[in-house]
Amino acid sequence: MAHYRQASDPKREQFRRYLEKAGVVDSLTSVLVALYEQQEKPNNALEFVKQHLGAAGQASADTEALQQEVMDLRQRCSRLAEENKDLKTRLQQYEPLSEDGATAD
Repeated sequence: MAHYRQASDPKREQFRRYLEKAGVVDSLTSVLVALYEQQEKPNNALEFVKQHLGAAGQASADTEALQQEVMDLRQRCSRLAEENKDLKTRLQQYEPLSEDGATAD
C-alpha cells in the first residue's frame, strides 16, 4: 500500500495547489473558524457551513462586480475631468476670467 500512496502524492499535491489557487482552502478555513468561534454551536453544523459558503461565494461575485464598477467610474471621472479642463480652456478664449476667477459678464 505504501507504493500506492507514493504514486498518489504528486496528484494530491497538485490537487491541494489547485484548491488553494481557487480560494477553496481559504473559504473553507474561514467558515470553519466562524463555526469554531460561535458561542452557541448551531444544531446543524452542515447547514451553517452551507449558508456561510453560499454567502462567501456571493460576496466574492458582488465584490468583483463592485471593483469593476469602481474602475469604470474612475475612468469616467478622469474623462470628464479632462473634458471639463478642455471646455474651460476653450471658454477662456471667448470669456476671459476676471481677477477673482469668475467669468466676465
